[in-house]
Amino acid sequence: MHKPHILVAPETAPRYMLVPGDPGRVPTIGSGWQTYDEISFNREFRYARGSIDGVAVGACSTGIGAPSTEIAFMELAAAGSETFVRVGTCAAVQPEIEIGTLVIHEGAVRLVGSVDAYCEPAFPAIANRDVTFALIEACEQLELTYTVGITASTDSFFAGQDNVLPLPLALPAKVPFAEQMRSYGVATFEMEAAALFVLGKLFGRRCGSICSVGSNRATGERRGVPEAIGNVIRAANRAVTILAQWDALRAVHGRANISASLLAGICGRPQP
Repeated sequence: MHKPHILVAPETAPRYMLVPGDPGRVPTIGSGWQTYDEISFNREFRYARGSIDGVAVGACSTGIGAPSTEIAFMELAAAGSETFVRVGTCAAVQPEIEIGTLVIHEGAVRLVGSVDAYCEPAFPAIANRDVTFALIEACEQLELTYTVGITASTDSFFAGQDNVLPLPLALPAKVPFAEQMRSYGVATFEMEAAALFVLGKLFGRRCGSICSVGSNRATGERRGVPEAIGNVIRAANRAVTILAQWDALRAVHGRANISASLLAGICGRPQP
């Protein structure tokens, strides 16, 4: 029986799944594949699968925010996906992070409510290290400008990220939220990574996130950088092929985890 939202049949979702927020980015992601087959487009969920360098891969949009991300994750994971990479956009919080930079998220401040139904707010939102390392390696191979940091995932785009309100409203005085996050060393704002990280950890799936910076809350700069979207997609696609190679290497050597010695080909145990 197909899942009710994504319309994905059981045991048909590829192991590696790229999850942008915007449905329009699914065919753009697929343009870098050798094969591309769109399976369904229902509500905010646009789902396709194909192959890249011989690796079966999927892409499914999550829509905006944690609630729809929860739906996408649960239905795709139940249908067979094991590795999820968020491919999106974000706002920089630190002034030195320039527009167009790619940010690989190693963890997230949990400012989203949907995953509170699964665990207490103290449970951490941490990216899978294998996925994070593969995204780093992809950016290095492609010679892309990137940084690694923590994001703050929020349920509110306007007041919750100190954005200018499009409608007048007198809010109580408060410490500017972006300043607070900046003082903590948080790199970006976005709306989906924390939910993905928490659910991945709870359900035994590997989750990571890479986003391109489209605005900076510290400097007030906001401008479109079309090539940055292309770069974040290129990095995510390359990371899938890297992960597939690493996973095959793990299987050959019976390793549970990726390690420096495994990647260097030093797989034997040192002599006493």
